[in-house]
Amino acid sequence: MTVAPPSQTPAAQARAEAEESLRDLVGLVEAQIGDDLLDHEIAYGELTLTVPAHRVDRVLAWLRDEPNMLFKVLLDVCGVDYPERERRFDVVYHLLSLHHNQRVRVRVETDEATPVPSVTEVFRSAGWFEREAWDMYGILFSNHPDLRRILTDYGFEGHPLRKDFPLTGYVELRYDPEQKRVVYEPVTLRQDFRSWDFLSPWEGEGAGPPLPGDEKATPNG
Repeated sequence: MTVAPPSQTPAAQARAEAEESLRDLVGLVEAQIGDDLLDHEIAYGELTLTVPAHRVDRVLAWLRDEPNMLFKVLLDVCGVDYPERERRFDVVYHLLSLHHNQRVRVRVETDEATPVPSVTEVFRSAGWFEREAWDMYGILFSNHPDLRRILTDYGFEGHPLRKDFPLTGYVELRYDPEQKRVVYEPVTLRQDFRSWDFLSPWEGEGAGPPLPGDEKATPNG
């Protein structure tokens, strides 16, 4: 007796339909802006379009205004750091189309010295997002109306989400009671506040000579 395979679950069917819709979306994008589309990828139910950095404002404007797209909501602009690459930064734009109930991600690459066109003329909400990318990564945006720090202090040194930024930072901000004002000083690690008992949860019996503190561990711990 042959048993028919179980029908596709509603969730799996919905995922398949969503992926098919994204493939149709890619076809429309390729037909209209093929010269500005460097790459595309559908993964985990999401579409990512890679475009040249100098064309990103025009691509986003097209995605916003094209009747088959209508991605009128800019959800986020964020940076990603790949220091081993020549163009170490990705700038990623997340868009939402309420009309078509779809999302798309647009990605560009840039380096520390090459500005990416600001998209504040396309999406006004991009202003603070781009300021955050500048503050955290040092990504430059040309023609931004007010490109300055937004999360760190104005005297902050460096960009804290870069992979090569030291975990302790470069300077610390504190109030000096003698000078009666806020001062910046090089970061110093006060060892007298640390209690070193050499307890290591990764080493124990059989991993080498016992370390002071290992006796705190239970036999089966």
